[in-house]
Amino acid sequence: MAEEMANENLDWDCAADVVVLGSGGAAMTAAITAHDFGASDVVILEKTGMVGGTTAMSGGMLWIPNNHHQHDEGLTDSDEDIVAYLDSLTPEALDPETLWAFMQNGPEMVRYFAERTPVRLKAFTDFPDYQPYAPGAKPDGGRSLDNEAFCFEELGKCASRVNPSKMAYPLRSSLIEATRGLLDEAALAEREARDYRGLGQALAGSLFKAVLDRGIPVEFEKRARKLVQDGERIIGVIADDANGEAYRVRARRGVVIATGGFEWNEELVKTFVRGPLTGPVSVPENEGDGLLMAIEAGAKLGNMQNAFWMQSVLEMKPQHRAAKPNYLLGSDERARPGAILVNGKGKRFVNEAANYNALGKSLHAFDAGTHSYANLPYWLIIDQRYKNKYQAFNSPPGGPAPSYMMQADTLEGLADVAGIDPEGLVAEVAHFNEMVARGHDDDFNRGDTTYDNFYMWGDTDFDPPYRTLGMIDQGPFYAVKMEAGALGTAGGPKTNANGQVVDWDGNPIPGLYAAGNAMAAVLGEIYGGAGGTLGPGMTFGYIAGKHLGVHLPNV
Repeated sequence: MAEEMANENLDWDCAADVVVLGSGGAAMTAAITAHDFGASDVVILEKTGMVGGTTAMSGGMLWIPNNHHQHDEGLTDSDEDIVAYLDSLTPEALDPETLWAFMQNGPEMVRYFAERTPVRLKAFTDFPDYQPYAPGAKPDGGRSLDNEAFCFEELGKCASRVNPSKMAYPLRSSLIEATRGLLDEAALAEREARDYRGLGQALAGSLFKAVLDRGIPVEFEKRARKLVQDGERIIGVIADDANGEAYRVRARRGVVIATGGFEWNEELVKTFVRGPLTGPVSVPENEGDGLLMAIEAGAKLGNMQNAFWMQSVLEMKPQHRAAKPNYLLGSDERARPGAILVNGKGKRFVNEAANYNALGKSLHAFDAGTHSYANLPYWLIIDQRYKNKYQAFNSPPGGPAPSYMMQADTLEGLADVAGIDPEGLVAEVAHFNEMVARGHDDDFNRGDTTYDNFYMWGDTDFDPPYRTLGMIDQGPFYAVKMEAGALGTAGGPKTNANGQVVDWDGNPIPGLYAAGNAMAAVLGEIYGGAGGTLGPGMTFGYIAGKHLGVHLPNV
């Protein structure tokens, strides 16, 4: 049970109208919104000494259908198209109440932040939905929003408090600017001098600036451990400070759990998640603290079997905080010409250019005959032509092979080093090369959709629709052992349309809210497009903050 004690019997260290747990995109959105809509006394409790969570490490995009930036670009959208798209991906599996709340409040949140905060978003007009072939999809883009680069000079000495990026793209520009080559060297140099940053850095930095502008305090090194209840109502939080001492915070209106997922908690992952999750790319502090507190408070759980899958690579060094391993993102490398993914038999098993969340599910195919996962372990296979031309994870083009990249002069030799069946790998590469020569992947239709070809922006050597295909025939050859990674887990306490956590009877737990990856994902297992976690996560941060500000009195 959550800590149950009367208000007058607890010695509070501080008090606020609203207490927000976490400092990622959803958390800062909730804090800003609660403040602006009437809960002027807001405090953020952050587990670490840094802000931004996984948001700061990410690409920073938001998937928000029917947003005003989309319409400004002349792109149409409708509620009917949105529902058709989502329902085609997981028929009749979504809760209509929370889905409608996302659809209505997402565009409102985007407009509000454009008008009231330093956050600057723009529709990515040629970034398609991740399943562009589905009914209601937008192959021409617009639902995914990119961040304009943000000047970190505006944060002053607080700039060092923002978590670093994990993205391989240049940070001095937005993704739109990078993909379209809109900035010359002089412009990039000017941005370098003023510490402009794009992607998730821009989003986390601009949100942090909005927090600072409002005087919302961030209490660092405060790990929330237990909710405090007075009867049925949540009235506060007990956290551990840097010395392990209890730090008690009174919440006059409510508490927002926005602590991220539980992907770094091995016991919780094994208990709930479908299939192996071996390489999370989020901040290592995502250990399910919010989930455990919500369970103790009697919260109903949802979507616990799902994660937002992302292929990753174990980097031997450096290590994360608390000596946890560092996993590199693997979103682009597999989709470029001259790259394939193979299992232990040396066989391809998926369209390598498919979106990372859908591809992650292919790793859970189970072989009943061997009682094992047929596609785990698996490897990225490339050749020297690829190595010379493209960046691979954090290894620049033409650079020396990093420690996690195995190398051999022949495919047979590479298979021996990596532990792959040699005959299977040689035969599969030969078969793949034959299909490349014919101009079509007959096995998995790689290159047939607009999304398949998106990541080849700027590469003029290959033309659509087959520019994701390329020969693998120039030794030496390289293999990288890949992980069944995740951006975060997708399960947690269920909420209603107001962002309130509900109990097993569907009744709101008074004073308790959730947002981001700490809540049961409103879109379930769906990843609609770029920003498929941040869009819904920030929307429910906005919903929770607004409800706390407008509808709830202090108690």
